This record gives sequence, structure tokens and C-alpha cells, in this order.
Amino acid sequence: MKASNNSLGKKAVATTTVVLVIVILVLAGVAGYFAYTSLTKPPPGKLEYVDLSVEPSVVEEGNPVTVTVTVTNTGGSTITETISVVVNGSVEASQDVTLDPDQTETLTFTVTKTEVGKYVVVCGDLETLFTVRFAVKNPDTLVIATIGEPETLDPAWAYDTASGEVIFNVYETLIFFKGNRTDEFEPRLATEWWISPDGLTYVFKIREGVTFHNGNPLTPEDVEYSFERAMVQDRDGGPVWMLLEPLLGIFCTRDFNLSDPAVAAEVGQMIDAAVESNATHVIFHLKQPYPPFMQILAQTWSSIVDKEWCIEQGDWPGTWDDWVKYNNPEVPPLQEKMMGTGPFMLERWEHGKEVVLVRNDNYWREPAKLKRVIIKKVDEWSTRKLMFMKGDADIAYVPRAHIAELEGVPGIRCVKDLPELVCSPTMFFTFDISPTSPYIGSGQLDGKGIPPDFFSDVNVRKAFAYSFDYDRFIEEALLGEAIRPGSPIIKGLPFYWPDAPKYEFNLTKAEEYFKKAWDGKLWDVGFELTITYNVGNLERKTACEILKYNIESLNPKFKIYIRAVEWPTFLRAMVKGELPIFLIGWLADYPDPHNFVHPFMHSKGTFAAWQGYSNPEVDALIEEGIKIIDPAQREAVYKKLAEIYYEDCPSVPLAQPLGRHYERDWVQGWYYNPIFPGVYCYPIWKGYP
Repeated sequence: MKASNNSLGKKAVATTTVVLVIVILVLAGVAGYFAYTSLTKPPPGKLEYVDLSVEPSVVEEGNPVTVTVTVTNTGGSTITETISVVVNGSVEASQDVTLDPDQTETLTFTVTKTEVGKYVVVCGDLETLFTVRFAVKNPDTLVIATIGEPETLDPAWAYDTASGEVIFNVYETLIFFKGNRTDEFEPRLATEWWISPDGLTYVFKIREGVTFHNGNPLTPEDVEYSFERAMVQDRDGGPVWMLLEPLLGIFCTRDFNLSDPAVAAEVGQMIDAAVESNATHVIFHLKQPYPPFMQILAQTWSSIVDKEWCIEQGDWPGTWDDWVKYNNPEVPPLQEKMMGTGPFMLERWEHGKEVVLVRNDNYWREPAKLKRVIIKKVDEWSTRKLMFMKGDADIAYVPRAHIAELEGVPGIRCVKDLPELVCSPTMFFTFDISPTSPYIGSGQLDGKGIPPDFFSDVNVRKAFAYSFDYDRFIEEALLGEAIRPGSPIIKGLPFYWPDAPKYEFNLTKAEEYFKKAWDGKLWDVGFELTITYNVGNLERKTACEILKYNIESLNPKFKIYIRAVEWPTFLRAMVKGELPIFLIGWLADYPDPHNFVHPFMHSKGTFAAWQGYSNPEVDALIEEGIKIIDPAQREAVYKKLAEIYYEDCPSVPLAQPLGRHYERDWVQGWYYNPIFPGVYCYPIWKGYP
């Protein structure tokens, strides 16, 4: 039967309808799928930074640090990102990281910097720091850059800090100052001691097992010889008066007529009896109670020498028949030789350049950490500064006029406001100048020079005192880091008098006294003289310039010339009485006013003797003051001395400074004691803690 066209159409329509329905259903399903997936899509990846660290946090120049950071993908998707370490604003290192969701990774970077300084490290939203410091130069060698050089290496002769700095690193004493104290002591070559109730006998037990640098054993006989040798030598202007006064009751062996054999023998017996020894102990017999005796025994002039070795060098043989032959020698017997028991030994002294010490590996205590110490004479500040900043010097003398140049300099440590038992500088007038002095011109009061007794006129001395601008000096030369005492009894000593009378800058007064001087002749004829200072000492140079400017401004006939000389030359000229005026400091030998009034004012004191200043009343007061036990009575004596000091004006203290110490920050172990003549090197080492 033949199909109907109408049936076929209906079937086609039905098929099409089914297909359309299927297509619609498929399309709806696809659309629904995409709509579903669009609504449930996970968030993108996101990094979280934690635990940023730098190890080590302090490193020497040129050495690497390790930067570590932990990153976590806290997002919902895998993430790939570049992680950068930014140092002081610049990208230093980068790494690419790919992390799936919740995946953590710790990244490590290496950073190397060659410039010293602080560095800020940023990674992501985190920040930290590290520091680059200088690499330690010559870690086993300490280099001290200073001015001047030692006068001598003989401990019985030395009375200056440059010499003392070398001596107390090579020689040792029976006792030593404990830490930074000046009134407490610890054993050195003596292990224990005993003092009699009346203060007249001191007994020390000598340490066993100690050897000198040549291998000779230390004995009590060496100790006895050392003190007797010092008193035998007793050079002009030396430190031995501090032994003679308590032990013999005298200030100088030449107070006696040593050319008389009988007198010489008697003095020799006095010295011999003052110090005795047996197999284990040394005994000191004092002439009078002397409270500062322990401080004296802890200083360089009480250093212990090797008797056998000294005799081999041609020194005093320890006998009394011809001891006067060794008294007050022209040249120290041990001028350039040393043989101690200390932590360092003398290797060489190159005059004008350096003193080199090497470690004593056989030292009775643990050997020093340093193998070598070099004390360099570098008078020129610019050279010394360059050495210091480059690390070629570990410790340096820095004049106050230049301290601003080192403020904030990386790698340099400054210890400020150190209390100093020092009166420096003081302006001393020489009452009886050597007629052969090259600093007094014609040697006459004729306008072309000055006579040798120029400063014997108190009016001249007071005129000079009023001519000095003290405040300007303290501000310019010491940058205000000082006070000005009225007398040698400075702040920090017992019986310091803050209201002691003192001279002030007053050119009107100065002119008044200049017109009185030499019965008025001085103002009419004028004068010429030369003032010296030691090379490299800018503070004393400034003082000379201030004095010159002010005095010359008063009268065109007044002429002052300034000359720089080497330190040993300055000292020798001072001792010989060749300097019309000398500017010098006094560092306490021990913290007692006697140690200042005696050298400044006693006719046989260090400075007063060189000046030719003598006042019998002053001598009597000084000798009385050291014997008095009652503090109130002592105070009255020293107050009277301060009043006389002002009236006589034998010298004028310009300042009592506060000290500073400069060192590279790799120097460790240094400590300050106001009595020390310089750097005590035994505890020092180089490196970073």
C-alpha cells in the first residue's frame, strides 16, 4: 500500500521535535555546567612571608651572609612568582618559586657586601638588618699610633708617660693596681704582704717560679737590688724621690756631700739598711709612716730588674765601696736595654719610628693574647688619622682639635669623659734660666732677649698669668671638656678646694704688672723669648699661641717666638733649666695631694727644682702635711699651700681635662685606670666578641 505524504510529514516533525528537545537539553546541561563551575571557581594563589632572617647578623667586609625566608601559598590556586631580596633599596638576589595551594617553601639567598655599614633587608612585607664591619687587620699585632717617643727604657730613670708605657708592659712590680682602682692592689711578683701597725715595716713574700726574659730565676735578692739600684742612681729630676722620702727621709742623695768618703759610706749604709731580703721575703724599713707607699710600689719606678744581667751591662755591681760612681749618671745604664719578667719583651727600638715588643711565651701567667705590640711615633695628625681610619693603627692619640673628624666614623670606638688625675698643661716659669739657653736671645734686658733671672720678679709671673685666656683655651683646645683648678691640688684628690683663688684673663691687670716689673724698665725696653712645645701636641701649641697673641698685643716691644721640638729634646732642656717657660702636664703617681704639691712647690720637687723656685715656708708645710694623720689638720695645711701658690705664682694650671680613648672596635679587653702611663696590653686581644 502506498504511503501517505501526510504520514511522512508527521514523522519528520516528531523526529525534529525530539532532536530539538535533545539539543536543548544538552545546551541547558552545558550552560548549567559552566554556570556551576563559574560560581564555584577557587581563589588565586597568594604568598605569605614569614621568618625572614640574616645569619650572621654581623659580618666582616667581603664575607657573605645567608638570607632565609619562608613563603606559603595561602591562596586556592597554584602560583608562580619571583621572590626578591632587596638590600638598601636595590634588588640583591631573586628566585622563582611555584607553589600549589597550602604548599610552603624556605628560600635561601647569599648576599655579600664589601662596604662597611648597616644594611636593611626587605623581602615581601618583612624587614630585617645586618651589619658589615671591617675585617680585623693583623689580628695578633696591636699598633698604637702616638706622638713622641720614650726618653729612656731604664725604669729607675723614666719619669714620663711615653717611657712608662713601654716599661710597664715589659717589667713588673711587686703589686699592681686592681682594675680601675687606685687604692686597691693585687699581687704580681709578691704573693702576699704584711704592714706593721706603726706603718714603718712592709714585708713582701716573693713569688716562686718566675723567670726573667733571659731565663734567670727571680729571687728576693733581685728585688732588693732593684730598689737599692734606683736609690743609688737617683738622677736629677727623676722619680726616685718617691722612694727616698719614705725610706730615708730625704729627697735627694746629693743633699749630702757625697764627695766626702765618710759621708758617702754613711749614705750607702742608709740605702742598704732600708731594704733587706732573705731566701723568701723582702723587707722595707720606712723612716716615717707614709700612707701612699703602696701606690709607689705599684708604679714603673718600682720595677724589678735582673741583678746579674744589670751587672753584665756595666750597671751598679751591688757593692758600697764605690756606689757614688753610679749616682746621677749622664746616661741611664739601661737606656735602650730591657730584661723584665712581664708579658712582653723588647724586640727593638728604632728611634724616631717605633718601639716593638713581642710576647713572652714563658710568662709565669697565661701568655698574652697578642703576639706583638708596636708603639709608633706618628707626630703628624693627618698621617696618624689615615692610619687609624684604614685600620693600620688599632689605638691612636687624637688631639681634641680634631675629634669632630672621627665622630660617627664606622669601625672607631670612642670612650669619653674619662676622669683624669692630671693637671695638664701647666705653665711653669723658670726662675734661674741657664745662661747658655738658646731660648733667651741676648740674655739681657735690652729688648733683644731676657736675663736668666727674668721670672724671678713676681710681677713678670703675674703679668703672664693675667695674659692667658683660660676660657678660650679650654673651649678651643679641649672643646670644653675640662675644668680649671686654682692650685696643683686638683679635683679627685683629697682636700681639693674648689674655691681656691686663681688668675683670670685680664689684660688690664697684665699691663699693670708688666709696668711694675723690673722697676718699670721692662715696659720701656721690651723683651724677646722663645717658648717651646713638644712636636705633635696641638693643645700646648694652642696655649703658646694664645699667650703670644695676648702679650704681644699689649706692647709692640714684647716678642714671643714659638718652636716645636722633639719630646726627648724638650725634656732634657727642661731638666737643664734652658726653657724660660715650659708647658707640661703632671699625671698622678698616686692619688694624694702630696704627689702634686711636692713636685709643683717643694724646692726639691720635680718641677720646682727645675724652675729654681724655693720658699722655706712652703717646704716646711709640705713636709708636715705628709706626716699628719688627722684629716682636718691635713686639709688646713693644703689650703694654706693653695693660698701661697696663688701669691707666689711659681706656675699656673691651665686645665684639668677629661680624657678620651680612641680604638678600633675590634680591640677588646682595654680598660682605663687614671694612674696608668699608657696602654696596658696584657689583657687586650683583637677580634669581635
